[in-house]
Amino acid sequence: MASPFSSLRRPPPPGRPPLALIAGPTASGKSALAVALAKSLCGTGREAIVVNADASQVYADLRILSARPTDEDMEGISHRLFGHIDAAEAHNAVRWADEARGVIAGAHAAGQVPILVGGTGLHMRTLLDGIAPVPEIDPDIRETVRALPVADAHAALAAADPDAAARLNAADTTRVARALEVVRSTGRTLADWQRAIAGGIEGEITLVPLILLPPRDWLRERCDARLVKMFDCGAVEEAEALLARGLDPDLPAMRAIGVPQIADHLRGDITRAEALEQTQAATRQYAKRQYTWFRNQPPADWPRHTESLNIDSIKDLAIILRDKLLTG
Repeated sequence: MASPFSSLRRPPPPGRPPLALIAGPTASGKSALAVALAKSLCGTGREAIVVNADASQVYADLRILSARPTDEDMEGISHRLFGHIDAAEAHNAVRWADEARGVIAGAHAAGQVPILVGGTGLHMRTLLDGIAPVPEIDPDIRETVRALPVADAHAALAAADPDAAARLNAADTTRVARALEVVRSTGRTLADWQRAIAGGIEGEITLVPLILLPPRDWLRERCDARLVKMFDCGAVEEAEALLARGLDPDLPAMRAIGVPQIADHLRGDITRAEALEQTQAATRQYAKRQYTWFRNQPPADWPRHTESLNIDSIKDLAIILRDKLLTG
């Protein structure tokens, strides 16, 4: 098969430890490829670990609904940052990036190759590029701004940060509010803070990325079939146990795909079959958004693999990635 790395325009800088990145939408085959790559590296005498970069798979309470790899899936390969957060906590990209930096640094110190795998683009971008060091927003300012109608918020933003107001869609409630609350709380525009982005590791490592963008029909079928298996293998019971904890419904784990739909079923509002259907539809929409993000947002010279995966193609891709990691 043709190497997906043919689009790379420049060699990585020498002397920097390797980091593989396997990204793409849910159900695209990332986890299987990560394990195959780790085993291929181990076959050369180079130990590897798999590091989670999926926002839902960090939660201990969402083993099934987040499609977290099972022990059987891991095939003896060390997996890190999977299922280590309680659902009562609101984990986020900044905290995850701090954790991932530590795991990656520890792997490099031990001579291991870390393999970053997941579908949450914000997490990956925060780790690689860093994040604007915006201070905590004053809660009173945030409450006041978020209570404004979007038209009023945009008008206020036009006075406080004309460039942001001109750049943003006047109907984009979230972005307009964010820009306004930052300038009111800190006295500096969001763009000014973003010019001070810090903390990214991309300049410290040799990155070997691969984005999986398989055919959409194949991906949709995979999503639907996987949800059927999840429901048959305990997803309803998993969500029921989580809901029984009485946690804040706005917590990320409580809003994970499948939890609200199963909650409706358990209340008797919809049937189990309807909960499955709705969860499948939500998953397909999520995969569609991920697909669009990974097609357009990462650098153009990150290779995209646009074919479906099977056992043979996974082995082939693992060898290509392995050789790139070992030779730089």
